[in-house]
Amino acid sequence: MAAIETYIVDSFTDKPFHGNPAGVCMLKQKLTDMKMLSISKELGLSETAFIRKIGDTYSIRYFSPVMEIPLCGHATLAAAKVLFENNVIIDTIHFKNIQKLDLRVRKYGEKIEMEFPIYDTIPQNAPDELLNALGIEKIVNSEYNKETKILLVEIDSGELLEKLAPDFERLKRSNNAINGVLITTVSHRDGYDFESRYFWPWSGTNEDPVTGGTHTFLAKYWSTRLNKKKMNSYQCSERTGFMEVELINSKILTIKSEAQIVFKGELRI
Repeated sequence: MAAIETYIVDSFTDKPFHGNPAGVCMLKQKLTDMKMLSISKELGLSETAFIRKIGDTYSIRYFSPVMEIPLCGHATLAAAKVLFENNVIIDTIHFKNIQKLDLRVRKYGEKIEMEFPIYDTIPQNAPDELLNALGIEKIVNSEYNKETKILLVEIDSGELLEKLAPDFERLKRSNNAINGVLITTVSHRDGYDFESRYFWPWSGTNEDPVTGGTHTFLAKYWSTRLNKKKMNSYQCSERTGFMEVELINSKILTIKSEAQIVFKGELRI
């Protein structure tokens, strides 16, 4: 029986039981995809990161309870938090995901900054069936990101965004070509530029509490609208969460926030 050092980390928050909880499994040897998927189902979190040291870098793979996810912000933040706490001397980590992206992560006191790629969006119609399932009658804009297969829908009401209560069975039936739908609006909260919520019953849980990966395209989307390179994002899910994003150049952005380790244990397989 093998033992895997395992953590649960609340990402994009400065206090426990908020933000987005991710599993982190520290691997000493490779696991099969099926085994990692089974562990993710067992933990029941939106994503679990599996990390393994290879030379000077760390291999990182992400699984939801349903499928492998190529890139995940909150699980990357969670994995970095664990590594930084276990080795207080280091302040920079390089992760490599299944897409061979070099994800550089740096520590600044309690804050952790991640480098992620920037993706584009293209105009795409939001089907009426999907909007009805979400409880949205009127939208400002809808666009699509092909790298993540996520549909972005902008609305003009932060109050509506916070109160959305989708019919998830209807939502799943409304579209079979996307991994998730991101609803976003300009923020009227002090200190924040835009807000969002992310629903993904097609490929994970019904709602992801705080989602770093969507900011690979959401940051550029709002940068164009607000004419800003550096912005504060708020995810108004039940658990809530926050991050600071900055477009460094046309290809790279940084995502900065905090994380809290709430559980450490041993998984036996």
